[in-house]
Amino acid sequence: MPTPMPPPTPLTPTALQRLDPSATALVVVDVQEKLAAAMPAPQLEALTRAATLLIEAARRLGAPVLATEQYPAGLGPTLRPIADRLAQASAPVISKVEFSACDAAEFDRAWAKLAPAPRAAVVVGMEAHVCVYQTARDLAARGMLVHVPLDGVASRRDDHRLAGLDLCRAAGATLTTAETIVFDWLRVAGTDDFKHLAKLIR
Repeated sequence: MPTPMPPPTPLTPTALQRLDPSATALVVVDVQEKLAAAMPAPQLEALTRAATLLIEAARRLGAPVLATEQYPAGLGPTLRPIADRLAQASAPVISKVEFSACDAAEFDRAWAKLAPAPRAAVVVGMEAHVCVYQTARDLAARGMLVHVPLDGVASRRDDHRLAGLDLCRAAGATLTTAETIVFDWLRVAGTDDFKHLAKLIR
């Protein structure tokens, strides 16, 4: 039976301010074929749904998207459904060997080109306790408001995923869900963007 997560750390009002898509970068970390094959099926299904929803919402609403691949020669390319969405969003896919995306020079260069400069980051991907955690921690240390969707991360073991989420929160990230982020970006119902994205949420 999975170990329950400890009670959440109290969040500051700053961490809970509304997310503006134009000032939020979506970072998709290492959702690659060979790594995905080792993930528990329910986690992988949830991650794929969350990532594709967030990439499409980012594309529609103007949030920049960056993606990484950890040693693609060994772990393979990004999972096809997510790779297709990344291509539609014209998102750069950055190869790295560093566990934290922030330690990869090419990621830093791509981040520096984002305009306006992001004030917040949404981090999804795998594994939760390694590359997701280290990337979220380093973005928070840079002053970003970091949000990590519970349904948007995976690890090979459930206890490692829970540990990764707890570490992200301890580093200053807000734990959330993909739908929470999308509806925060949307602000109102009834728009064309809402109708389009609602079809993906059902």
